[in-house]
Amino acid sequence: MATTLKQTCSRIFLVCVIAVAIQVMFFSPLPDIPQPSSSLPFPSNSKIQEVIKLGQGFLKQPEAVAVDKTGVLYTATRDGWIKKLFRNGTWEDWWKIDDTDGLLGLTATATGGVIVCDADKVMFADDVIESSDGTLYFSIASTKFGLHDWSLDVVEAIPHGQLLKYRCLKYWLKGDLKGQIEIFIDNLPGGPDNINLPPDGSFWIALIEIFPSKMRFLYTSRASRYLIGAFPKLSQWVIAPHKKAMVVNVGSDGKIVRGFDDPTGKVMGSVTSALEFEGHLYLGTLYNDFIGKLPLPT
Repeated sequence: MATTLKQTCSRIFLVCVIAVAIQVMFFSPLPDIPQPSSSLPFPSNSKIQEVIKLGQGFLKQPEAVAVDKTGVLYTATRDGWIKKLFRNGTWEDWWKIDDTDGLLGLTATATGGVIVCDADKVMFADDVIESSDGTLYFSIASTKFGLHDWSLDVVEAIPHGQLLKYRCLKYWLKGDLKGQIEIFIDNLPGGPDNINLPPDGSFWIALIEIFPSKMRFLYTSRASRYLIGAFPKLSQWVIAPHKKAMVVNVGSDGKIVRGFDDPTGKVMGSVTSALEFEGHLYLGTLYNDFIGKLPLPT
């Protein structure tokens, strides 16, 4: 009797394994996607390792930086605070947004206010900018998955937002091309997170390497991609941004002018935004407890 029960259980287990294998291997909805460039578009220079650390220990994962007309800097942290850095170097807890750990990008408006993205309130709102006519434009990293499930977007590899694109798009608001979209730059060596405009009309783009070589098996094995997608908690363990900080400066023609990096994440584990102000780059990050201030070479 015991032997028969054991055999029955073994057969049921085997059937379940086969069923799961068939599901994993033949019914995956995930298409193949191209890999990003494996080489840097600029010589690795470790310049980001030279940053001055601002607010170290006072800031919890400051994702982005904004500056107002008076030169006061703002950042939003994961503990729900918007914090200010005055010109004399002092910090202030300026505004508390209760019950959230999803504060990300922000911008200072022409009227002196501050608009911040709360990814918990607006589905994965990642960045915001104000146009010359006062219109606010928000970028949404994913319309399907939230901030705390971002790894599932990586697994699914379907463009629910711009998180998984190794390119930046240009949307024409005015002129003969109004309403049209074109590729501004592609084949970047990482996922573009935030874009900021310096005074010279170029663009600073922060890059996150979310597909290090150690996990590219997800995109060569259909079975492994579906298996991770079927068990969401595994995705958070397998998929983690590689500790490597990169920013690139791109001209209006879509060509890279220069770039800085921390190739091993020694000082900054990642950079999620880069704001140029008065000859310095202010670097936001979700890895560290400070904002990096990098003097720009002249």
